[in-house]
Amino acid sequence: MSSENTFHGWACAGKDQPLEWQQLELKSFEDDDVELDITHCGICGSDIHTLDSGWGPTNYPCVVGHEIVGVVTKVGPKVTHVRVGDRAGVGAQCGSCLECDNCKNGFENICERKAVLTYNDHWQNGDKTYGGYADKWRGHQRFVFKVPDNMSNELAATFFCAGVTTFAPLKRYGVKPGDKVGVIGIGGLGHFAVQWAKAMGAEVVALSSSDRKRDDAKALGCDDYVITKDTEAMQKHAGTFTHIVCTAFGGEFNWALYLSMIKANGYFIMVALPEEPLAGIPAGLLALRQISLVGSFIGSPRDIEEMLDFAAKTNVKPWIQKFSMKECPEAIKAMRNGSPRYRIVLEN
Repeated sequence: MSSENTFHGWACAGKDQPLEWQQLELKSFEDDDVELDITHCGICGSDIHTLDSGWGPTNYPCVVGHEIVGVVTKVGPKVTHVRVGDRAGVGAQCGSCLECDNCKNGFENICERKAVLTYNDHWQNGDKTYGGYADKWRGHQRFVFKVPDNMSNELAATFFCAGVTTFAPLKRYGVKPGDKVGVIGIGGLGHFAVQWAKAMGAEVVALSSSDRKRDDAKALGCDDYVITKDTEAMQKHAGTFTHIVCTAFGGEFNWALYLSMIKANGYFIMVALPEEPLAGIPAGLLALRQISLVGSFIGSPRDIEEMLDFAAKTNVKPWIQKFSMKECPEAIKAMRNGSPRYRIVLEN
Protein backbone atom coordinates (compact mmCIF):
# COMPACT_ATOMS: atom_id res chain seq x y z
CA MET A 1 0.00 0.00 0.00
CA SER A 2 1.14 3.54 -0.77
CA SER A 3 1.36 6.01 2.10
CA GLU A 4 -0.05 9.55 2.05
CA ASN A 5 2.92 10.99 0.16
CA THR A 6 4.03 8.00 -1.90
CA PHE A 7 2.68 6.05 -4.83
CA HIS A 8 3.42 2.78 -6.59
CA GLY A 9 4.28 2.73 -10.26
CA TRP A 10 6.04 0.85 -13.04
CA ALA A 11 9.53 2.38 -12.88
CA CYS A 12 12.31 1.96 -15.42
CA ALA A 13 15.79 2.07 -13.85
CA GLY A 14 17.74 2.57 -17.08
CA LYS A 15 17.86 2.12 -20.85
CA ASP A 16 17.02 -1.47 -21.82
CA GLN A 17 16.09 -2.26 -18.20
CA PRO A 18 12.78 -3.98 -17.33
CA LEU A 19 9.92 -2.13 -15.66
CA GLU A 20 9.53 -2.83 -11.96
CA TRP A 21 6.62 -2.02 -9.63
CA GLN A 22 8.13 0.33 -7.05
CA GLN A 23 7.18 2.80 -4.33
CA LEU A 24 8.25 6.39 -5.06
CA GLU A 25 7.63 9.88 -3.68
CA LEU A 26 4.76 12.07 -4.82
CA LYS A 27 5.44 15.79 -5.24
CA SER A 28 5.02 17.94 -2.13
CA PHE A 29 1.33 18.81 -1.79
CA GLU A 30 0.65 22.52 -2.47
CA ASP A 31 -2.40 24.78 -2.37
CA ASP A 32 -3.12 24.43 -6.12
CA ASP A 33 -2.68 20.68 -6.21
CA VAL A 34 -5.10 17.90 -7.10
CA GLU A 35 -4.55 14.24 -6.23
CA LEU A 36 -6.04 11.38 -8.24
CA ASP A 37 -6.48 7.69 -7.72
CA ILE A 38 -5.63 6.54 -11.24
CA THR A 39 -8.17 4.28 -12.91
CA HIS A 40 -6.73 4.31 -16.45
CA CYS A 41 -3.63 5.40 -18.34
CA GLY A 42 -3.06 5.25 -22.07
CA ILE A 43 0.23 4.11 -23.60
CA CYS A 44 1.78 6.62 -25.99
CA GLY A 45 4.69 6.39 -28.41
CA SER A 46 6.32 9.12 -26.32
CA ASP A 47 6.51 6.61 -23.46
CA ILE A 48 8.61 4.25 -25.58
CA HIS A 49 10.93 7.02 -26.79
CA THR A 50 11.47 8.08 -23.17
CA LEU A 51 12.01 4.58 -21.78
CA ASP A 52 14.63 4.09 -24.51
CA SER A 53 16.29 7.54 -24.12
CA GLY A 54 15.37 8.05 -27.77
CA TRP A 55 14.87 11.81 -27.56
CA GLY A 56 17.90 12.33 -25.35
CA PRO A 57 19.05 11.00 -21.97
CA THR A 58 16.19 10.03 -19.66
CA ASN A 59 16.39 10.87 -15.97
CA TYR A 60 15.95 7.39 -14.50
CA PRO A 61 14.19 6.00 -12.57
CA CYS A 62 11.29 7.07 -14.72
CA VAL A 63 7.57 6.27 -14.54
CA VAL A 64 5.99 7.14 -17.89
CA GLY A 65 2.37 7.60 -18.94
CA HIS A 66 0.68 10.90 -19.78
CA GLU A 67 -2.85 9.89 -20.72
CA ILE A 68 -4.11 9.74 -17.16
CA VAL A 69 -7.67 9.50 -15.87
CA GLY A 70 -8.83 8.86 -12.32
CA VAL A 71 -10.97 9.95 -9.42
CA VAL A 72 -10.11 13.06 -7.43
CA THR A 73 -9.26 12.14 -3.83
CA LYS A 74 -7.76 15.39 -2.50
CA VAL A 75 -7.70 19.06 -3.48
CA GLY A 76 -5.75 22.06 -2.20
CA PRO A 77 -7.51 25.15 -0.80
CA LYS A 78 -6.99 27.12 -4.04
CA VAL A 79 -8.52 24.46 -6.31
CA THR A 80 -11.78 25.71 -7.80
CA HIS A 81 -12.93 23.61 -10.77
CA VAL A 82 -12.72 20.03 -9.50
CA ARG A 83 -13.65 18.49 -6.19
CA VAL A 84 -13.22 15.18 -4.39
CA GLY A 85 -15.15 12.46 -6.20
CA ASP A 86 -14.95 14.03 -9.67
CA ARG A 87 -13.56 12.07 -12.58
CA ALA A 88 -10.64 13.97 -14.08
CA GLY A 89 -7.71 13.62 -16.45
CA VAL A 90 -4.17 14.84 -17.05
CA GLY A 91 -2.17 15.00 -20.27
CA ALA A 92 1.46 15.35 -21.32
CA GLN A 93 1.92 18.67 -19.52
CA CYS A 94 1.45 19.23 -15.81
CA GLY A 95 2.85 22.71 -15.21
CA SER A 96 4.05 26.03 -16.61
CA CYS A 97 5.09 29.42 -15.24
CA LEU A 98 1.54 30.83 -15.79
CA GLU A 99 3.12 34.30 -15.99
CA CYS A 100 4.82 34.70 -19.40
CA ASP A 101 3.03 36.14 -22.44
CA ASN A 102 2.32 32.71 -23.89
CA CYS A 103 0.78 31.44 -20.66
CA LYS A 104 -1.30 34.59 -20.20
CA ASN A 105 -2.59 34.28 -23.77
CA GLY A 106 -3.69 30.67 -23.46
CA PHE A 107 -0.60 28.94 -24.83
CA GLU A 108 0.71 27.31 -21.66
CA ASN A 109 1.89 24.34 -23.72
CA ILE A 110 4.59 26.57 -25.24
CA CYS A 111 5.46 28.42 -22.02
CA GLU A 112 8.41 30.75 -22.61
CA ARG A 113 10.07 29.74 -19.34
CA LYS A 114 9.25 26.06 -18.71
CA ALA A 115 6.48 23.73 -19.79
CA VAL A 116 6.65 21.04 -17.12
CA LEU A 117 6.16 17.57 -18.60
CA THR A 118 4.11 14.97 -16.78
CA TYR A 119 7.08 12.62 -16.52
CA ASN A 120 10.87 12.78 -16.88
CA ASP A 121 10.88 16.37 -15.68
CA HIS A 122 10.86 18.45 -12.49
CA TRP A 123 8.30 20.66 -10.83
CA GLN A 124 9.23 24.26 -10.05
CA ASN A 125 9.92 23.21 -6.46
CA GLY A 126 12.50 20.66 -7.65
CA ASP A 127 10.40 17.53 -7.10
CA LYS A 128 10.53 14.97 -9.87
CA THR A 129 7.52 14.37 -12.12
CA TYR A 130 6.17 10.85 -12.54
CA GLY A 131 3.54 9.58 -14.95
CA GLY A 132 0.47 7.41 -14.90
CA TYR A 133 1.68 3.80 -15.03
CA ALA A 134 0.85 3.95 -11.36
CA ASP A 135 -1.85 4.04 -8.70
CA LYS A 136 -1.75 7.78 -7.85
CA TRP A 137 -0.94 11.13 -9.41
CA ARG A 138 -0.60 14.59 -7.87
CA GLY A 139 -0.17 17.97 -9.57
CA HIS A 140 -1.34 21.49 -10.42
CA GLN A 141 -5.04 22.14 -11.00
CA ARG A 142 -4.52 24.13 -14.23
CA PHE A 143 -3.58 20.91 -16.00
CA VAL A 144 -6.36 18.74 -14.55
CA PHE A 145 -9.63 18.49 -16.50
CA LYS A 146 -13.07 17.12 -15.67
CA VAL A 147 -14.13 14.16 -17.80
CA PRO A 148 -17.46 14.74 -19.61
CA ASP A 149 -20.41 12.90 -18.12
CA ASN A 150 -21.04 10.90 -21.30
CA MET A 151 -17.44 9.70 -21.60
CA SER A 152 -16.06 6.66 -19.77
CA ASN A 153 -12.69 6.82 -18.02
CA GLU A 154 -11.17 4.17 -20.28
CA LEU A 155 -12.09 6.11 -23.43
CA ALA A 156 -11.26 9.51 -21.94
CA ALA A 157 -7.64 8.59 -21.16
CA THR A 158 -6.29 8.69 -24.71
CA PHE A 159 -7.82 12.08 -25.46
CA PHE A 160 -5.30 13.73 -23.14
CA CYS A 161 -2.34 13.18 -25.48
CA ALA A 162 -3.23 11.51 -28.79
CA GLY A 163 -6.57 13.29 -28.92
CA VAL A 164 -5.42 16.82 -28.27
CA THR A 165 -2.19 16.41 -30.29
CA THR A 166 -4.33 15.94 -33.41
CA PHE A 167 -7.34 18.09 -32.49
CA ALA A 168 -5.40 21.25 -31.63
CA PRO A 169 -3.62 21.82 -35.00
CA LEU A 170 -6.69 20.90 -37.05
CA LYS A 171 -8.64 23.52 -35.10
CA ARG A 172 -5.79 26.06 -35.16
CA TYR A 173 -5.37 25.82 -38.94
CA GLY A 174 -9.05 26.13 -39.65
CA VAL A 175 -10.28 22.78 -40.95
CA LYS A 176 -13.89 23.29 -42.06
CA PRO A 177 -16.57 21.94 -44.41
CA GLY A 178 -15.28 21.93 -47.98
CA ASP A 179 -11.67 21.25 -46.97
CA LYS A 180 -9.80 18.07 -47.90
CA VAL A 181 -7.52 16.54 -45.30
CA GLY A 182 -4.94 13.84 -45.90
CA VAL A 183 -3.81 11.74 -42.94
CA ILE A 184 -0.42 10.03 -43.17
CA GLY A 185 -0.50 6.96 -40.95
CA ILE A 186 -3.60 5.31 -39.49
CA GLY A 187 -2.46 4.55 -35.96
CA GLY A 188 -2.79 5.93 -32.45
CA LEU A 189 -2.62 9.54 -33.66
CA GLY A 190 -3.93 9.03 -37.18
CA HIS A 191 -7.16 7.33 -36.18
CA PHE A 192 -7.97 10.39 -34.06
CA ALA A 193 -7.00 12.80 -36.86
CA VAL A 194 -9.40 11.09 -39.27
CA GLN A 195 -12.30 11.38 -36.85
CA TRP A 196 -11.61 15.01 -35.91
CA ALA A 197 -11.35 16.12 -39.55
CA LYS A 198 -14.59 14.32 -40.46
CA ALA A 199 -16.38 15.81 -37.45
CA MET A 200 -15.17 19.26 -38.60
CA GLY A 201 -16.85 18.65 -41.95
CA ALA A 202 -13.86 17.88 -44.18
CA GLU A 203 -13.31 15.21 -46.80
CA VAL A 204 -10.66 12.83 -45.43
CA VAL A 205 -8.20 10.61 -47.29
CA ALA A 206 -5.95 8.06 -45.60
CA LEU A 207 -2.39 7.97 -46.97
CA SER A 208 -0.88 4.62 -46.01
CA SER A 209 2.13 2.52 -46.94
CA SER A 210 0.08 -0.70 -47.31
CA ASP A 211 -3.45 -1.96 -47.85
CA ARG A 212 -3.85 -3.61 -44.46
CA LYS A 213 -5.78 -0.80 -42.74
CA ARG A 214 -8.20 -0.01 -45.57
CA ASP A 215 -11.26 -1.43 -43.79
CA ASP A 216 -10.36 0.34 -40.55
CA ALA A 217 -9.95 3.64 -42.37
CA LYS A 218 -13.39 3.28 -43.92
CA ALA A 219 -14.91 2.46 -40.54
CA LEU A 220 -13.26 5.54 -39.05
CA GLY A 221 -14.85 7.71 -41.74
CA CYS A 222 -12.26 8.07 -44.53
CA ASP A 223 -13.66 8.99 -47.94
CA ASP A 224 -10.74 7.40 -49.75
CA TYR A 225 -7.69 5.26 -49.02
CA VAL A 226 -4.50 5.68 -51.00
CA ILE A 227 -1.43 3.45 -50.87
CA THR A 228 1.44 5.89 -51.14
CA LYS A 229 3.52 3.59 -53.36
CA ASP A 230 0.73 3.63 -55.98
CA THR A 231 1.88 6.51 -58.17
CA GLU A 232 -1.31 6.63 -60.24
CA ALA A 233 -3.56 6.74 -57.16
CA MET A 234 -1.44 9.46 -55.58
CA GLN A 235 -1.46 11.49 -58.79
CA LYS A 236 -5.26 11.61 -58.76
CA HIS A 237 -5.08 13.66 -55.56
CA ALA A 238 -2.19 15.94 -56.61
CA GLY A 239 -2.73 19.56 -55.64
CA THR A 240 -6.08 18.91 -53.94
CA PHE A 241 -5.43 18.81 -50.19
CA THR A 242 -5.98 21.87 -48.02
CA HIS A 243 -4.23 20.09 -45.14
CA ILE A 244 -2.05 17.01 -44.69
CA VAL A 245 -1.47 15.73 -41.16
CA CYS A 246 1.67 13.63 -40.72
CA THR A 247 1.30 11.21 -37.81
CA ALA A 248 3.89 8.63 -38.94
CA PHE A 249 7.32 9.38 -40.34
CA GLY A 250 9.72 6.92 -41.94
CA GLY A 251 13.36 7.29 -42.82
CA GLU A 252 12.72 7.42 -46.60
CA PHE A 253 10.10 10.14 -46.45
CA ASN A 254 9.32 11.58 -49.90
CA TRP A 255 8.78 15.25 -49.11
CA ALA A 256 8.36 16.27 -52.75
CA LEU A 257 5.60 13.71 -53.27
CA TYR A 258 3.56 14.80 -50.27
CA LEU A 259 4.04 18.54 -50.69
CA SER A 260 2.97 18.27 -54.35
CA MET A 261 -0.41 17.01 -53.13
CA ILE A 262 -1.17 20.23 -51.22
CA LYS A 263 -3.07 23.14 -52.72
CA ALA A 264 -1.67 26.66 -52.77
CA ASN A 265 -1.75 28.21 -49.29
CA GLY A 266 -2.31 24.79 -47.74
CA TYR A 267 -0.79 23.24 -44.62
CA PHE A 268 1.51 20.32 -43.92
CA ILE A 269 1.02 19.64 -40.21
CA MET A 270 3.79 17.69 -38.48
CA VAL A 271 2.67 15.92 -35.30
CA ALA A 272 5.02 12.94 -35.62
CA LEU A 273 8.24 13.41 -33.64
CA PRO A 274 11.02 11.31 -35.21
CA GLU A 275 14.24 10.95 -33.26
CA GLU A 276 16.31 12.28 -36.20
CA PRO A 277 16.15 15.81 -37.67
CA LEU A 278 13.98 16.42 -40.73
CA ALA A 279 15.94 16.47 -43.99
CA GLY A 280 15.34 16.75 -47.72
CA ILE A 281 12.53 19.33 -47.63
CA PRO A 282 12.25 21.01 -51.08
CA ALA A 283 12.14 24.74 -50.38
CA GLY A 284 10.94 25.46 -53.92
CA LEU A 285 7.65 23.61 -53.43
CA LEU A 286 7.03 25.39 -50.14
CA ALA A 287 7.64 28.75 -51.79
CA LEU A 288 5.85 28.29 -55.12
CA ARG A 289 2.65 27.07 -53.47
CA GLN A 290 3.02 29.11 -50.30
CA ILE A 291 2.65 25.94 -48.25
CA SER A 292 2.93 26.31 -44.50
CA LEU A 293 5.01 23.54 -42.90
CA VAL A 294 3.91 23.69 -39.28
CA GLY A 295 4.58 21.88 -36.03
CA SER A 296 2.29 21.48 -33.07
CA PHE A 297 3.06 20.56 -29.46
CA ILE A 298 0.30 18.67 -27.60
CA GLY A 299 -2.29 21.35 -26.76
CA SER A 300 -3.03 24.10 -24.28
CA PRO A 301 -5.47 23.72 -21.40
CA ARG A 302 -7.97 25.71 -23.49
CA ASP A 303 -7.45 23.27 -26.40
CA ILE A 304 -8.07 20.32 -24.09
CA GLU A 305 -11.27 21.83 -22.72
CA GLU A 306 -12.55 22.58 -26.24
CA MET A 307 -11.56 19.10 -27.43
CA LEU A 308 -13.41 17.33 -24.62
CA ASP A 309 -16.54 19.39 -25.30
CA PHE A 310 -16.28 18.76 -29.06
CA ALA A 311 -15.76 15.01 -28.57
CA ALA A 312 -18.71 14.78 -26.20
CA LYS A 313 -20.94 16.50 -28.77
CA THR A 314 -19.71 14.69 -31.90
CA ASN A 315 -19.17 11.21 -30.42
CA VAL A 316 -15.51 10.98 -31.50
CA LYS A 317 -14.10 7.90 -29.75
CA PRO A 318 -10.72 6.16 -29.70
CA TRP A 319 -10.36 2.53 -30.60
CA ILE A 320 -8.73 0.97 -27.56
CA GLN A 321 -7.29 -2.29 -26.30
CA LYS A 322 -7.23 -2.71 -22.52
CA PHE A 323 -4.61 -4.33 -20.32
CA SER A 324 -4.61 -4.57 -16.55
CA MET A 325 -2.09 -2.26 -14.89
CA LYS A 326 -0.51 -5.47 -13.58
CA GLU A 327 0.12 -6.46 -17.21
CA CYS A 328 1.99 -3.27 -18.05
CA PRO A 329 5.21 -5.00 -19.25
CA GLU A 330 3.16 -7.16 -21.63
CA ALA A 331 1.29 -4.07 -22.86
CA ILE A 332 4.60 -2.33 -23.61
CA LYS A 333 5.68 -5.36 -25.66
CA ALA A 334 2.44 -5.16 -27.64
CA MET A 335 3.03 -1.47 -28.25
CA ARG A 336 6.57 -2.11 -29.49
CA ASN A 337 5.25 -4.79 -31.84
CA GLY A 338 2.76 -2.34 -33.37
CA SER A 339 -0.19 -4.60 -32.65
CA PRO A 340 -2.73 -2.27 -30.97
CA ARG A 341 -5.78 -1.05 -32.87
CA TYR A 342 -5.25 1.76 -32.07
CA ARG A 343 -4.46 2.75 -28.50
CA ILE A 344 -3.57 0.66 -25.46
CA VAL A 345 -5.10 1.63 -22.12
CA LEU A 346 -3.92 0.31 -18.76
CA GLU A 347 -6.62 -0.23 -16.13
CA ASN A 348 -6.23 -0.32 -12.35
